[in-house]
Amino acid sequence: MAWLKSWKEKAKRLKTEIYALYLAYRDPRVPWYAKAFIAAIVGYALCPLDLIPDFIPVLGYVDDIILIPAGITLAIKMIPQDVLEECRERARSEPFSKRTHWVAVVLIVLIWLLAIYVTIKVIWVHFMK
Repeated sequence: MAWLKSWKEKAKRLKTEIYALYLAYRDPRVPWYAKAFIAAIVGYALCPLDLIPDFIPVLGYVDDIILIPAGITLAIKMIPQDVLEECRERARSEPFSKRTHWVAVVLIVLIWLLAIYVTIKVIWVHFMK
């Protein structure tokens, strides 16, 4: 059962790290390009919807296993170190707000709607004329 405890600890650290990224996103000392990337990663990580649904064999878990950790790692590298340490400390001491879940859901839904709109527009322009 030691492996289960290890996985639970890793999951808790990941949740804290994601919340620290959310806090960094709100910090004015973080560059705009890092904020845009953080918004996409945190929104995707916290959203119950996936770009690749989990029921698709193998590919369904690729985003959870590879894309999110890679995105988090890249986002962390974009944030100034002093800001990141400050946000990590706040994430450890403050409770995680349920409100951030709704922000993430809205962000992912907007991304999906934009993707659908662009797809329909491209199909309409290229194939319907």
